[in-house]
Amino acid sequence: MSVVFVTGNAGKLRETNHILAPTGIELTSHKLDLEETQGTIEEVSIAKAKAAAKILNKPVLVEDTALGFAALKGLPGVYIKWFLDSLGHEGLNKMLAGFEDKSATAWCTFAYCGGPDEDVLLFQGTCEGTIVPPRGENNFGWNAVFEPKGYTETFAEMSEETKNAISHRFKALEKLKVFLAEKAEQSK
Repeated sequence: MSVVFVTGNAGKLRETNHILAPTGIELTSHKLDLEETQGTIEEVSIAKAKAAAKILNKPVLVEDTALGFAALKGLPGVYIKWFLDSLGHEGLNKMLAGFEDKSATAWCTFAYCGGPDEDVLLFQGTCEGTIVPPRGENNFGWNAVFEPKGYTETFAEMSEETKNAISHRFKALEKLKVFLAEKAEQSK
């Protein structure tokens, strides 16, 4: 089974393909400049999936990630990309400087849309952790400042295998894999 993953982020594509590899599901990527809807992660994901399915006229998969700080009642949330671009890793830490609570939740939502005018299905995963000073490679989003609960390394310091076995993306993809396997079986 082949699905178009709408992303221009090589890191997301690589990580998603790595996690899905054992299933035989083939992801092809297609970069689209989709309008960024404001709202919850669910609203953003649904809007992106519907828009992509309409443009490409085929089944699509989109992904959105959020990182919410408990001390800031869930902010920056779905806006983490813009916060990171504007403030950098150090700036994310400075946002929490006045708070004892450095806990955070990472969310990943994959949205699957079977085509134009089809309903969108959401597959979500979360990972609890702590915001720490940057450690490890700073080459993939906010990985260098997120230390998952129960671990002493940030996502950026972990091996790909370890991260891909515990991350919010992995947990969302586990749910998506079940759906896609059932869909592939039905199409036989």
